[in-house]
Amino acid sequence: MMRWLAVFGLWILAGASVALVALVSLWWLFLTVPLALLALLGLHDLLQAKHSILRNYPVLGRFRFLLEFIRPEIHQYFIESNTDGRPYDRDTRTMIYERAKDVKTVVPFGTEQDVMRPGAEYLQHSIVAQPAPKETPRVRIGGPDCKHPYDMALLNVSAMSFGALSANAILALNGGAARGDFAHDTGEGGLSPYHLRPGGDLIWELGTAYFGARTPEGLFDPDKFATKAAHEQVKCISIKLSQGAKPGLGGVLPGAKVTQEIADTREVPVGQTVVSPPSHSAFNTPEGLCRFIGRLRELSGGKPVGFKLCVGSRAEFLGICKAMISTGIAPDFIIVDGSEGGTGAAPQEFEDNVGMPLTQGLMTVHNALVGAGLRDRIVLGASGKVTNGVDIVKRIAQGADFTLAARAMMMAVGCIQAQECHTNKCPTGVATQDPKRFRALDVPDKTARVYNFQRHVVDNAKQLVASMGLSDFNQLHPSMVIRNIGDDRQKSYAELYEWLDEGQLLTDPPESWKTDWEVARADTFVRGAQVTPDVSHHPATHVQHGLAV
Repeated sequence: MMRWLAVFGLWILAGASVALVALVSLWWLFLTVPLALLALLGLHDLLQAKHSILRNYPVLGRFRFLLEFIRPEIHQYFIESNTDGRPYDRDTRTMIYERAKDVKTVVPFGTEQDVMRPGAEYLQHSIVAQPAPKETPRVRIGGPDCKHPYDMALLNVSAMSFGALSANAILALNGGAARGDFAHDTGEGGLSPYHLRPGGDLIWELGTAYFGARTPEGLFDPDKFATKAAHEQVKCISIKLSQGAKPGLGGVLPGAKVTQEIADTREVPVGQTVVSPPSHSAFNTPEGLCRFIGRLRELSGGKPVGFKLCVGSRAEFLGICKAMISTGIAPDFIIVDGSEGGTGAAPQEFEDNVGMPLTQGLMTVHNALVGAGLRDRIVLGASGKVTNGVDIVKRIAQGADFTLAARAMMMAVGCIQAQECHTNKCPTGVATQDPKRFRALDVPDKTARVYNFQRHVVDNAKQLVASMGLSDFNQLHPSMVIRNIGDDRQKSYAELYEWLDEGQLLTDPPESWKTDWEVARADTFVRGAQVTPDVSHHPATHVQHGLAV
């Protein structure tokens, strides 16, 4: 309302100035003309749909674009001086915005990166490069126990909940997924009407609070789950074990953002901060996790079921591998979330210091599954600052089958990294539940931007693979990603890291894996040589269908 009042005030002042011109002096034209132009500009900003920030901040919002026009680095300084350099750099943001807007996708002059610095990486191209394939490959998800396998796109929308994001942002993300035929992860905030309305494919994420499928006490409710899992748009179910930006913590939704709609979706009280438990109540052992996976697959009618985690202890994950073998129940997919992933609310210490980065986590999971003889039945996803085609190619070379992006998708719908997500005052309407703010996010326009961004990134990944002389993403290998380790030395990922052979952990574990493999247990979670405390007293162990063992 204040936006309209400000523009309305400009019109009143312009009208009064016109009267002064007519009644007093023509000199008042020097005031009348600027006021009239500002009034017209304010009205235009309120009615246009291209820029959310101008709809929320008519006229004033143009100062942001003015800074970018004068010199992009000035605008970058104002952002980074207040955020310790945490947002994406200017080049990354520009690339995302331009691809989302379906405009310029090439740049002049050549690289702006220091390609010789230690740690810099590059892909091996080939003299016999190929034309980019017309067909876009997809990844089949669904093991032998799955009745409804799903073909996953190479790049999908990563987990972002309704609550963390606005209704309009969710509509745009799912609309883009529907148009581009890729999947949209709901995040742990539950299955909302805004996820279902546009018709895009969904990965329903089930977190520790079981939002949308919970009892009044906050435990898992199988009947509610079965009802919602039956939605045709729900293609996969993902159990959230941990999140990259805050592993070891549950999700947090500030009370200011818990509207009646959010409360109804999550089945929680209105206006109260919602903090998910740090771990699950439906299971507390690796074998319990596997049985829970089997239970969800049965309740969903045979849809693919997997889990998402940020890797912490390698021994704990090896215990899950042993549980898959002992129970005969394996997930259809695993999504590895890197510690560099983002969030709307988390303590700084967790964001900066807990959990494995995506490169190490992804290769750990891939090698563990290969070494345990399980890799051929489980599809791997990678999530954590995936923004371009090179990211997709690198992650697949490191062991992934598909990727997911959250922050880049947020930017495609208009996020400017103002870092006001937790305040409910997002200036672009992306991460707020204030209807006066999120109305500025034009759903049809941002739907097209999500579609454009995903399409351009995947197309560039296809071109990169072809430029490497390959005809298929399956031909990517760790030897094709090179890292500078000194001024005149380079090594490939195949040389830098250890890669296990099929079934090697079962027959002859290498010394570097032997201790963790020996201490890992299927009946309890073990961190290295230390067993986690007994949690058999948890109420869920007495009520959850024998799943918590």
